[in-house]
Amino acid sequence: MDNITVIEIFSALAQGTRLDAFRLLVQHAPEGLAAGELARRLDVPHNTLSAHLAVLSRAGLVVSQRQSRSIIYRASLERMQATLGFLVHDCCAGRPELCAPLLEALQPECHFREEGTS
Repeated sequence: MDNITVIEIFSALAQGTRLDAFRLLVQHAPEGLAAGELARRLDVPHNTLSAHLAVLSRAGLVVSQRQSRSIIYRASLERMQATLGFLVHDCCAGRPELCAPLLEALQPECHFREEGTS
């Protein structure tokens, strides 16, 4: 990954609807969401969302796959991981103890439901 690629990625995310769409897709990884459901949840017209998803797709942040009559969009977690890795590659000039707070902050707050609970 290089500076130009990272700038393209951040440019794609530097718009409210696109950022909201990407974050929603991350929440629904790895299954993704159908384009219509994504538009409904974001309260955005389908054609507007389509344009935003195209920008995210060109940046490599989302991938799409046709399933029957729907197009399912998924966040590219690999692209997000590569971007974050690029940003922190030389974190703290080789002193990993200084990066501990950053690494802790990057831990996802996944809340798993225990079996047998609803």
